[in-house]
Amino acid sequence: MASESEYLEVTRLAPSPTGALHLGNVRTFLVNWALARRNDWRIVLRIEDLDGPRVKPGAIEGTVATLAWLGMDWDVGPIVQSDDLGPYRAAMAALAGAGLAYPCELTRAQIEAAAAAPQEGAHETPFPAALRPADVGPRKFDGEATNWRVVVPDGVVEFEDGFAGVQRHRPAESVGDFIVWTKRGQPSYQLAVVVDDHRQGVTRVVRGDDLLDSAARQTLLYGMLGFGRVPRYTHLPLVRGTDGKRLAKRHGDTRVDSYREKRVRPERLIGLMAAWCGIVAREKPEPMSASEFRERFDLRTMRAEPIVFTADG
Repeated sequence: MASESEYLEVTRLAPSPTGALHLGNVRTFLVNWALARRNDWRIVLRIEDLDGPRVKPGAIEGTVATLAWLGMDWDVGPIVQSDDLGPYRAAMAALAGAGLAYPCELTRAQIEAAAAAPQEGAHETPFPAALRPADVGPRKFDGEATNWRVVVPDGVVEFEDGFAGVQRHRPAESVGDFIVWTKRGQPSYQLAVVVDDHRQGVTRVVRGDDLLDSAARQTLLYGMLGFGRVPRYTHLPLVRGTDGKRLAKRHGDTRVDSYREKRVRPERLIGLMAAWCGIVAREKPEPMSASEFRERFDLRTMRAEPIVFTADG
């Protein structure tokens, strides 16, 4: 393993302990890990546990154990987000002080009533610019339990994704002024991930392509906060069920722990993921260790379309 001074790039494995890891999560983590170890990237293990009501007891320990059981390792961590909210408060205070964010107590129903017809396939109702306060300007942020929204400028955010290619997004149209601080007194996912990636020196982000639009929002926040270099993003096609929806409980028990409890060897699961990633034929998965997956994986062999999970794999 390379010494810290020899790393040119830094990535992170960032599971959320809202439940046990399923095959879709693990496929993405395995690809991220393989790319990192093949290219001598430093790996930070970060536990994104700020979605308080949904965090399951024991999930953090279970997540760490599952990743290790599959053969993955890391260089730093686990770092748990909720252990220190100070950096997020400082970033939020900077946004508010610069007049780039404002408190908003509007309910979802009020926003939906004011919004235009929802966009097909949209996961959230865009916040209409007409609802933005007329007096947006520098404010003091005291960490109160109120939703705060960032002022999203009109225009195109463009970046080149490591798998999906050149991307052009208009956050002002797709989401509008999005939430950066929640009424739970915690940062939103969008703010937290930017602050963490910046302070942990992350330069490479590998994750599912359902977060492509989030990459545009996070790019905006990097600029607003003066953080400089934005990570290089690589968004992978998701693992979905036969109904076309992202893998979830409705598709059966796809938890890695359930296979582990049945004494299925990790090599069998990694072999399935190798087939999903084009390392071997989908019809002929073969047991494979994490180390072998690392050596044989090639991002260029991955298909651009989503992977469909069936009862047969």
